[in-house]
Amino acid sequence: QVQLVESGGGLVQAGGSLRLSCAASGMIFSINAMGWYRQAPGKQRELVATIASGGNTNYADSVKGRFTISRDNAKNTVYLQMISLKPEDTAVYYCNADVRTRWYTNGMDYWGKGTLVTVSS
Repeated sequence: QVQLVESGGGLVQAGGSLRLSCAASGMIFSINAMGWYRQAPGKQRELVATIASGGNTNYADSVKGRFTISRDNAKNTVYLQMISLKPEDTAVYYCNADVRTRWYTNGMDYWGKGTLVTVSS
């Protein structure tokens, strides 16, 4: 069907930067919104940022001014540029996409398996 594969996670010191990527592949007619979510140990998954197919973006208050979401529609890929990272940004980051697999179907949510971001103090 549809696969989402994240990359770019890792260990970084506080104040550092990372860029996450998520590529969608498989049976894709079109992709509506794409986004990034994260889940820290012992906490619920939370929204980080989303981007609509037309480019409108939305950010969690905790990352505004530090994270930038973007997408390449030709490559079915979404990115998350993260700067000024803080220890509280440590989490597994998940990619999400609302994908239409046929012209006559509605969008359906797909998730990646996640990539770990660890920010050391």
